[in-house]
Amino acid sequence: MSQEIKLSENTMIVSETNTKGIIVYANNDFCEIAGYTKTELIGKPHNYVRHEDMPKAAFEDLWKTIKSGKVWKGIVKNITKSGGFYWVNATAYPSRTPTGELRYISVRVKPTDEEINTAINLYKTMK
Repeated sequence: MSQEIKLSENTMIVSETNTKGIIVYANNDFCEIAGYTKTELIGKPHNYVRHEDMPKAAFEDLWKTIKSGKVWKGIVKNITKSGGFYWVNATAYPSRTPTGELRYISVRVKPTDEEINTAINLYKTMK
């Protein structure tokens, strides 16, 4: 059984990807929780940290939503470098660089136990 890493109340994981989902920025909280260095994360597809329990339909919805210019919110289970896992309350949205290049920003914070349990039950129906 893999070990769960619980986010603290003041943890805020932030990452930025290009339009292909490749990580171009990862903050220190992301690196600390996931167990990777910035060098290991930058240049990798964001699904590098996707846990196998996550249904593909959840991420199809995320991409459809942010590509249409809207904000996506959801509870996501990710995997750490050491094989553990962590739950996040994620918000993803499109943004533009100062030069006008499209990027996607994701901000993740600690979810409540109720949000996690709701997500677990929902994801069972989506597999």
